[in-house]
Amino acid sequence: MSIKSDNRHLYLQVIDHLKQDIQNGVYKEKEKLPSEFDLAKKLGVSRATLREALRILEEENVIIRRHGVGTFVHSRPVFTSGIEQLNSVTYMIEQVGMKPGTVFLSSTVVGPSDEDLRRFNCSPEEDIHVIERVRTADGDPVVYCVDKFPSRIFPGPFTYERESIFEILEEGSERKISYAVAQIEPIGFHDKVSPILECEPETALLVLKQMHYDEMDNPILYSVNYFKADKFSFHVLRKRI
Repeated sequence: MSIKSDNRHLYLQVIDHLKQDIQNGVYKEKEKLPSEFDLAKKLGVSRATLREALRILEEENVIIRRHGVGTFVHSRPVFTSGIEQLNSVTYMIEQVGMKPGTVFLSSTVVGPSDEDLRRFNCSPEEDIHVIERVRTADGDPVVYCVDKFPSRIFPGPFTYERESIFEILEEGSERKISYAVAQIEPIGFHDKVSPILECEPETALLVLKQMHYDEMDNPILYSVNYFKADKFSFHVLRKRI
């Protein structure tokens, strides 16, 4: 079907048309699109116009192009959250009706690094707990987590009776996490994390680094979470002032 039906640039019409086809299920998630030759012929546009549309759709994470293999419809994020909302991973998974799970990889006690001394304002003699976990949704790995907190926050033996690290710390230390300062950045394939999360080579990761504080502004928990970018999306509400 030709899309030459309005006065906009053809590549914009191609973008809208392909998005509509994906939304209507003509092309499903992870499905391979027709070849550039066949798709351009079907839409009645040149291959140069089609390539420009595909380039933009790839930038928008609507499609993904695998060199030498083809072009595929990108998976839609299953979990989404406002970055201004301090929600646990457990809560995000439960909100979409899936069962959260945890695979504990390691739990160690180490001396504080220079960054730990600065983050937690602790003494060089104080121990730091380091917890490595994989969070699962209905059994599938979706987030790799590294959590650090000083021993004064949780002096007793650390137990894994809860899925949420927030609940574990709050019940064990009687301190409530009130807010966090966060930094988020996208990265590509990670030699350690990507295989653990069973990522495809082209699947990106969203790294969320957060310093959590209690109601008295005391640093409680530092976490680095690696989210599968094809499963999670974050947004932020920005207001003009």
